Amino acid sequence: MISLRFQPSTTAGVLSASVNRAGFIKRCGLTKPRRTARFGTMAMAAAPLEICVKASITTPNKLGDCPFCQRVLLTMEEKHVPYDMKMVDLSNKPEWFLKISAEGKVPVVKFDEKWVPDSDVITQSLEDKYPEPPLATPPEKASVGSKIFSTFIGFLKSKDPKDGTEQVLLDELSAFNDYLKENGPYINGEKISAADLSLAPKLYHMKIALGHFKNWSVPDSLSSLKSYMENVFSRDSFKKTEAQTEDVIAGWRPKVMG
Repeated sequence: MISLRFQPSTTAGVLSASVNRAGFIKRCGLTKPRRTARFGTMAMAAAPLEICVKASITTPNKLGDCPFCQRVLLTMEEKHVPYDMKMVDLSNKPEWFLKISAEGKVPVVKFDEKWVPDSDVITQSLEDKYPEPPLATPPEKASVGSKIFSTFIGFLKSKDPKDGTEQVLLDELSAFNDYLKENGPYINGEKISAADLSLAPKLYHMKIALGHFKNWSVPDSLSSLKSYMENVFSRDSFKKTEAQTEDVIAGWRPKVMG
């Protein structure tokens, strides 16, 4: 097991600013801003959450290629929740890991001394326990783009270029592109939300895997989608939690060659 502790950099900056401001306010006899004090207290009081994630199969001590792990890590980063990341070799699962994850799957996160599996459950728990900033997507928008991942896999695994799987993927991507054109830049409008943090890692895998195995890329005609991908992929939270290109390729190779 390899354990790495992460403290989102923005939190450290806010805490430092809060401490400096607090000293200035005290010297001047002013009332301390309630919002700054509350955020600083919560950040300092929050102990790092333990999270088990897939380890890289190509590079020691690096995060692996699981999009569901990245979804959870993205949520933690966007919410400025400190975490202690434990790398798990899924090809040789250690006994300690199987004791806390009966199915041997990642991610699993420790909440209140209990290990919780499933990225859906984990991200909802994070929203409940750390409501600021809010990331919940309205129910009527939560399923936007939800079919893209399965249609991407269908096209990736296809051996017949005439079986229609590429068109099925293009139809889903086109529908999402049209949605973004009318409702973007994110799924819930101006601000990123949980639905984006779920979809973005899957689009990242799609971009790398289809580019490598099919020499395929998102058509230029889907300009809103391309802008969306560039925007999300460039966020600090994404860059900090993305898998290496070689891990994504290695992860999908058995499914393509099998």
